[in-house]
Amino acid sequence: MTALSWITVAVFVTVYVFIATEWVHRVAAALAGAVVVLLLGATDAEHAFFSPEAGVDWNVIFLLVGMMLIVAVLKRTGVFEYLAIWAAKRAKGRPFRVMVILVLVTAVVSAALDNVTTVLLVAPVTFLVCERLGVPVVPFLIAEVLASNIGGAATLVGDPPNIIIASRSGLTFTDFLVVLGPFVLGVLVVFLGLCRWLFRAAFRYDPDRAAQIATLRERDAIRDRRLLIVSLIVLAVVLVAFLAHNVLHYEPSIVAVCGGLLLLGLSRLDAAEVARDVEWPTLVFFAGLFVMVGALVNTGVVDTVARAAIDATDGRLWLGSMVLLWGSAALSAIIDNIPYVATMSPIVDQMVDAGPDSGQARALWWALAIGADLGGNATAVGASANVVVLGIAARAGKPISFWQFTRYGLIVAVITVALAVPYLYLRFFAFA
Repeated sequence: MTALSWITVAVFVTVYVFIATEWVHRVAAALAGAVVVLLLGATDAEHAFFSPEAGVDWNVIFLLVGMMLIVAVLKRTGVFEYLAIWAAKRAKGRPFRVMVILVLVTAVVSAALDNVTTVLLVAPVTFLVCERLGVPVVPFLIAEVLASNIGGAATLVGDPPNIIIASRSGLTFTDFLVVLGPFVLGVLVVFLGLCRWLFRAAFRYDPDRAAQIATLRERDAIRDRRLLIVSLIVLAVVLVAFLAHNVLHYEPSIVAVCGGLLLLGLSRLDAAEVARDVEWPTLVFFAGLFVMVGALVNTGVVDTVARAAIDATDGRLWLGSMVLLWGSAALSAIIDNIPYVATMSPIVDQMVDAGPDSGQARALWWALAIGADLGGNATAVGASANVVVLGIAARAGKPISFWQFTRYGLIVAVITVALAVPYLYLRFFAFA
């Protein structure tokens, strides 16, 4: 690597230390890092703002803006209070049962939508149900975002890295569902057991609150029925457009922004007031992070690390699968998995083509997908959904620190990625 590459690594590590220790606010740290790499020439305006591989991912930014607008309008209908009361009543006021319901809903919806959209919809419900039960909200939020990343791994559309992998490899929606679907179901069962252990201090049952919840009527929570109907229609159209991407050929960001602006116009609400509910600091943090990671891509750092791993495997598919699995998990815990997968995909494509057996060689794609998707759970900045939830929590006055998230996420990431080792071996190598 060149001297500029090493300097870029040093800048990234320094910013990461500031974010991890919270010596500097994460938004300020990310923006400062972005400014430094721009001034150093590790990236430039062309790469930082216009390159799909090494710049700000505007599709992610505008997808978030559109969905945040939809959620901001939905919040004013009372539908989140309705869902909170419904979940609490079905769980009979038992906090762990509530977490199970919310985790399963989050995981299932994340498989159909992207995980960022899912956590944007579920988080407001979580705040309300935890307030009703008198339990801390932070463990529930962390559990949900971890579940969103797990559930998103099951399908082609659930997590952006899967879309990149499918485009390069030719794998279909059915391929993802058949190969990763059963694995994700097994991981979810293990994850629920981990939730019972990791968050056990949050499951304080209050019989009085449970009795009060049982007397509540969900429909009384709805404040504006007309706006609720309009919002649900727009949301349904947006979700159908997401699922019909291959037919309509509209990017999710375009669909989300159009849906958000349409709903804002139909809502008759004050646009400035609704816009205040958008997580602008989170969007700015993403932009800074994308510029820094783009500098790592642009200076060849990510490519150098990836090729070194490939050289070390020397055509051995099982070893290559394990290097990809654990290497992707480790790197996705530190940098955003979207540019990482975009960089690795052409390299994995070459490995698959050079493999002695096409069936076994395809395990490399699945190792990359599982490692990138589940490795993002390890730290607070490992996946887009993590960053979004941290922003929502901070805005609500319930901040989640980097290490508070990571001490749970790292355990979940290591255990869930470890489960992929026997799964990949049995599915692709044991009976070959």
